[in-house]
Amino acid sequence: MPTLLPLLTTDAGECCPTLAGDALTSAEAESIARIFKALGDPTRVRLLSLIAASRDGEACICDLTEPVGLSQPTVSHHMKVLVDAGLATREQRGRWAYFRAVTDVLDHAASRLRP
Repeated sequence: MPTLLPLLTTDAGECCPTLAGDALTSAEAESIARIFKALGDPTRVRLLSLIAASRDGEACICDLTEPVGLSQPTVSHHMKVLVDAGLATREQRGRWAYFRAVTDVLDHAASRLRP
């Protein structure tokens, strides 16, 4: 036969503290979600990693296609998503686009979710 436990009587205020502090606004949550959504694809994570690990901290689109095994238009699409999310910058030099990782954006997004 199960043992019955006594009910505790507490003040509702003690049981359920109100949410406070530095919670995200709706706009901040949408912005941060866009960043993490951009990183939700393994190819984009790999592309960002390749750029960050490059010798000068930048990479030409022509150097990114072979490591990920995708065509230049597909890599350009993935890079556009990363640029739109603020995770990379794009600079056109003649025929080729060069990209740099923007690590501060990722650091900020992650820090807003820490207690």
